[in-house]
Amino acid sequence: MSSHYFGFSVLRNNGRNSTTSAVLNNAADISVIVVYFVVVLAVGVWAMVRTNRATVGGFFLAGRSMVWWPIGASLFASNIGSGHFVGIAGTAAAAGIAIGGFEWNALIVVVILGWLFVPIYIKAGVVTMPEYLKKRFGGQRIRIYLSVLSLFLYVFTKISADMFSGAIFINQALGLNIYIAVVLLLLITALYTVTGGLAAVIYTDTLQTIIMIVGSFILMGFAFHEVGGYENFQERYMIAVPSITGNISESCYEPRTDSFHIFRDAITGDLPWPGLVFGLTIQATWYWCTDQVIVQRCLSAKNLSHVKAGCILCGYLKLLPMFLMVFPGMISRILYADEVACVEPAECVKHCGASVGCTNIAYPKLVVDLMPNGLRGLMLSVMLASLMSSLTSIFNSASTLFTMDIYTKIRSSASEKELMIAGRVFILVLIGVSIAWIPVVQSAQSGQLFDYIQSITSYLTPPVAAVFMLAIFCKRVNEAGAFYGLMIGLLIGLSRMIAEFVYGTGSCVEPSNCPTIICGVHYLYFSIILFVVSCIIILVVSLMTKPIDDKHLYRLCWSLRNNTEERVDLEKEDWVDNQNSDDMDMEEPEGEPGFCKKAIMCFCGLEQKKAPTLSPEEQAELQKKLTDTTEVPLWRNIVNANALILLCVAVFFHGFYG
Repeated sequence: MSSHYFGFSVLRNNGRNSTTSAVLNNAADISVIVVYFVVVLAVGVWAMVRTNRATVGGFFLAGRSMVWWPIGASLFASNIGSGHFVGIAGTAAAAGIAIGGFEWNALIVVVILGWLFVPIYIKAGVVTMPEYLKKRFGGQRIRIYLSVLSLFLYVFTKISADMFSGAIFINQALGLNIYIAVVLLLLITALYTVTGGLAAVIYTDTLQTIIMIVGSFILMGFAFHEVGGYENFQERYMIAVPSITGNISESCYEPRTDSFHIFRDAITGDLPWPGLVFGLTIQATWYWCTDQVIVQRCLSAKNLSHVKAGCILCGYLKLLPMFLMVFPGMISRILYADEVACVEPAECVKHCGASVGCTNIAYPKLVVDLMPNGLRGLMLSVMLASLMSSLTSIFNSASTLFTMDIYTKIRSSASEKELMIAGRVFILVLIGVSIAWIPVVQSAQSGQLFDYIQSITSYLTPPVAAVFMLAIFCKRVNEAGAFYGLMIGLLIGLSRMIAEFVYGTGSCVEPSNCPTIICGVHYLYFSIILFVVSCIIILVVSLMTKPIDDKHLYRLCWSLRNNTEERVDLEKEDWVDNQNSDDMDMEEPEGEPGFCKKAIMCFCGLEQKKAPTLSPEEQAELQKKLTDTTEVPLWRNIVNANALILLCVAVFFHGFYG
């Protein structure tokens, strides 16, 4: 017995896959995994010793010292989690290559990020995205709304989906109890986020990106060898159907006729082309250009040329998922049609415990069955790496949001040390919430994991993308316009989301009975409608209310980005660095701390030694360095030329597979 909601199937009987006996029972696999984890922790410790984590700028922005290649690798690794390996390969097994268009859309959007958005954020001198909106519009309500929405999205899309997909993989590969595996993984993940700050996250991301790409390439080679090359793959995919189909309609289990095309019919397509071109770009603009996880990576760069080069590297890396995830997912359907492409609900429950389909097991099944000993261990490491990489990024960025945007409202006179401790404690709270989510995630098995993530994003984020875009490119927009645009947009998005929760999205075998007027519009089209409505509301309300004076907007919007006059902030800062205040000296009398306290402080980067006190001139110089966007002309020209090449590559691939 199962019920469907939001594309998820909640099982009453918790059927488990019959093949979950441990496959990692040989020395080669186990030793590879052990060596891998030792290396990752060593890199984390090295970063921890090498960088300054005792300040807010050090822990959260890696001291503004990162060069382009770790930034590009970290952007890619933060974006690609096990949700991608499981979700993209699963959707590809079900419906063909169109899901790869979701990844390739990023090739264009990362250029928009590096060339249009980040220069403004750097000039504004901000650490978080809500902080930018507070400087741009004044008032607290937009900033708090955005912080809460971001944390909400982290828990309901990123953390839950990553843990769900990681759990499927571990369950397929190890036969381990999912709770034990995920709790262990979260503990290791938390360990090096809490101790290392952003520098540790960025360096370990770089290491894990290399491992992910190498391991995935090896698996792709094995998969193509198994089906006999690309042409055989195309032919065999189109005839990959399960042997047990009952009296279910052929359209539910036969591969789509447009499986090898990215651009699909605007009305009958499962991912219609106008939605893929326009609707997806709106979501991608929110994700790549205004999301804390991504922008924080860019703000840690040495200078603007390094930001742009990092974005270009990330763009080239984003070409890979089509070959490393989409094609292997489709090959898994060819090799294991009865399991991966099952359509009879009772059969699906037998194979993976979900009645609506088992496409989510496509990638884990390939790893467990195709890889030889040792390499199987490497691939499990890749999956754990991508899961940990996503979670470390989310934990670090969520703690930044909480500390700088919510905690400073409660304790405006908090010392820097108190903020650092609050950030680390919040990570532990997030982990508690994540572990509490495991039962929901475990029961929510369905063939639509990636659709679930994208649809929630479509319902909640277009108003945010609209606010950021207009804030930067239209200086007439004011606080009232932005706030009402966000609120009305949220109500429209929630009305669709709640309707889908109530009625469920159903499956091909058991369609949902949600009214067509509410659920009949494809989520990518809904995204376009919501974005346009939000923009109209923001502009109309702004034009009806008082504009913001230019003196408050210097270097905060595109038309005033090069103005050198001093900006008058609309709001005073919530938090000032109180490390020189007398009350702090009273609280902590000088004295040699005990061994235990010293060890814990060192471990968390909260050393006793105070940061050197800066004179007002030095403070101004430091601020100037942090907000500097000048580039060496040679490097500026090189990155600009590379951006044009990247855009040409994007057009070529879309045309070739279109």
